[in-house]
Amino acid sequence: MTLWHGRFAEGPAEALWAYTVSLPFDQALAQDDLVGSRAHVRGLVRGKLLDADEAGAILAALDQVEVELDDGVFDFVPADEDIHTAIERRVTELAGPTGAKLHTGRSRNDQVATALRLWCKRELALVAARVLELQEVLAARADEVGEAYLPGYTHLQQAQPVLLAHHLLAHGWALARDVDRLLDTRRRLDVSPLGAGALAGSSLPLDPHGTASDLGFDRAFENSIDAVSDRDFVAEALFDLALIGVHLSRIGEEVVVWSTEEFGFLRLDDAYATGSSMLPQKKNPDIAELARGKAGRIIGNLTGLLATLKGLPLAYNRDLQEDKEPLFDAVQQISLALVAISGMLATAEFRIDRMQEAADTPTSAAVDLAELLVSNGTPFREAHAVVGDLVRQSLADDGPSLAGLVKAHPSLGPSAAALLEPGVAVTRRTTPGGAGPVPVADQRRRFAERLAADRARLTALV
Repeated sequence: MTLWHGRFAEGPAEALWAYTVSLPFDQALAQDDLVGSRAHVRGLVRGKLLDADEAGAILAALDQVEVELDDGVFDFVPADEDIHTAIERRVTELAGPTGAKLHTGRSRNDQVATALRLWCKRELALVAARVLELQEVLAARADEVGEAYLPGYTHLQQAQPVLLAHHLLAHGWALARDVDRLLDTRRRLDVSPLGAGALAGSSLPLDPHGTASDLGFDRAFENSIDAVSDRDFVAEALFDLALIGVHLSRIGEEVVVWSTEEFGFLRLDDAYATGSSMLPQKKNPDIAELARGKAGRIIGNLTGLLATLKGLPLAYNRDLQEDKEPLFDAVQQISLALVAISGMLATAEFRIDRMQEAADTPTSAAVDLAELLVSNGTPFREAHAVVGDLVRQSLADDGPSLAGLVKAHPSLGPSAAALLEPGVAVTRRTTPGGAGPVPVADQRRRFAERLAADRARLTALV
């Protein structure tokens, strides 16, 4: 029996049922539906639409449903179109005619929207906590490596030496923005739609503000049409998750490159790598590669939902059923990725010798030579041309060394050539936020403070 059987002379076709059923994926909302239903019952009591005995019977039935779901013994039947229908059907079986009063003043439109917002509040906070755990791994590794350095790259060409800690924290700060976005999205979605009904509210004495408070929402809806049709919060959540996926993909790309024999900057722990079915020598960075691959999938989840939403008239349309699968998938994949990448980075071995050897090429200090000329009064463009010419000469076949050219240059000399010595150039980055030892030491302190503040923000949500 469907929820709308009274209007129809015959039941739904099998093809309609097979195409429209959402039970296989919306069972994720079961606990949230139970929480929303209990609050709705208490609101009906306040509106004198249920008496204490009726409410008690329905609440007891909801408790029994929760036990059955938790124990895996809930008996779904073919007519259970979605988890919300299944729960109401079972409550009516347990509580009899009184159970049929559960849906008083409620539509699946506001019911589903309420459950989905509750789910998002909880799950986005959990994702933010996992992002923070990855940041803490990056911070710990940054502390551990001290003043080790490596080449910094632009266009994947060596640019300037940077501290490894600085490079690791660059990922950490990007992830900090992800935490901000998740919590900001969570704040905006903290609105209860319960009481909006199908789209227009109700003639019954409902209590939207009371149920909003009961459910822990910050506020109740302002417009009943908007309340049931709004999926901005799902799109925002998917954007946040997609950008986390992009950030993880970028980490993954570097791990793939750094772990090659050609770079040799990093060795993966055996527990976080895979082998080849054919090539005995292989050690493959599968986590890092999947971080790249799954980013495309999560971006697709976002763009798919936006395409679904763009042409919908107000208020509710069945198209909105398509909001859940991409959201559930994105949360699951990002959560798995965060845990796996945290473990991968926590256990990886940094090949400091290889990094520093690569960073100690004489040309990596070219800009330091130009800045030395600038500090002596040479216009930067002229200084750039002077040093560029010396680099060009040193790279010619059988050309002189850059150090020799610098020593012989009348505007540079032996003191300038000393800037080309291994490990010197990285120490000269002294501006705030820069890649040298002094600013990075300050950055590590500020990053630790940011982590502590964000941890406190998440704790306050519990």
